[in-house]
Amino acid sequence: MSTDAPTPKSRNEAVIEEFRANKGKVGGFFEGADLLLLTTVGARSGRPHTTPAVYVRDGDTVAVAASYAGAPKHPAWYHNLVANPEVTVEIGAEKYQATAVPAEGAERDRLFALMVAENPRFNDYAEKTTRVIPMVVLRAH
Repeated sequence: MSTDAPTPKSRNEAVIEEFRANKGKVGGFFEGADLLLLTTVGARSGRPHTTPAVYVRDGDTVAVAASYAGAPKHPAWYHNLVANPEVTVEIGAEKYQATAVPAEGAERDRLFALMVAENPRFNDYAEKTTRVIPMVVLRAH
């Protein structure tokens, strides 16, 4: 059965293309959001995978939430960066290498509260799932 609705992968590919063409500015669902592109190395495949992610800044720190929109499991990119923490980050026209470090305990809670304060839908995601949504700090090299 054929459908005209884009697959999640094709939606991500369209966002990535728009992001790169417009120095980080995109429309649609992510319009106005602080969006970055995160490239991880596949835990099993060893291939690079790029995904758009909303981020928050805490001083010089950049952090992303592995929310997966409140799904019951972590997104694939989170498993990839746990296995291979060296990632590439694109914010606007800037591109840099970073080490991805999952925040723990009070630091995770503080960063998640900051994410919710700037992006209230993340509270909805947290309420949809029983898992603790990881916050990942992206430490530039």
